[in-house]
Amino acid sequence: MPEVKMHVELVRHTLSPEEMVAMGAKLCYSGAHVNELLNRIEAKDQSAYVEKIMSMGHESVLEHSSFTFAIEGVSRVLLAQLTRHRLASFSVQSQRYVSYETGFGYIIPPKIQALGDEAVEEYRREMDCMETWYRSWQEKLGKNGENSNEDARFVLPGACETRILMTMNARELRHFFSLRMCNRAQWEIRELACRMHMACLEVAPALFKDAGPGCLRGGCPEGEKSCGKSAEKRQQRQELLEKLNADQQQKEI
Repeated sequence: MPEVKMHVELVRHTLSPEEMVAMGAKLCYSGAHVNELLNRIEAKDQSAYVEKIMSMGHESVLEHSSFTFAIEGVSRVLLAQLTRHRLASFSVQSQRYVSYETGFGYIIPPKIQALGDEAVEEYRREMDCMETWYRSWQEKLGKNGENSNEDARFVLPGACETRILMTMNARELRHFFSLRMCNRAQWEIRELACRMHMACLEVAPALFKDAGPGCLRGGCPEGEKSCGKSAEKRQQRQELLEKLNADQQQKEI
């Protein structure tokens, strides 16, 4: 099987995610009945209110909005990092029930690609070799579906492609983005986080326009390990928001 590329898609999200966050916050501070609150929320854009609530640190209400992503073309190395974020739900393609008898897709790290064609070909040969080992162990173990796959998979590399369905609420997503969009995050999960952030930003800008590494909202939390590019990061975010705003205005014309 050949090299595969990352694909990330926001497949579902809470209907009107910003309104649900606003509903949670207003319910805490209002004596009005639920239907009355809903009518008020639906009658007026809630972006400014949501931003005010977040600036006050009232983050628990962000948990009322959730986002589900379909992810493929990523490595088992990424999966090991991703599942450290425990306030999320994961469904992962099984290496026990899914056989790689006809080959597996794999990810080539950019630093290996940067070494040139000879290095990439060496890497591909190594993937082919592990594919041969896998099929060989399937044969030795009786080629009996999951009963063979469950042990043959032990020779598969961390580069092996996996597919994931993942759901996070807005509060956990903001935490995830703060860690994984940082320049110091590993390249693959950083790319995943950036793609997820763009998808979230399009459907709930008030919740995510300041989401990302800590340096967007203040000093770099990495201290001595800072990449030193905080100003550049903030400039990039400003340019992104200006572009999105211009695109939105164009759509309304």
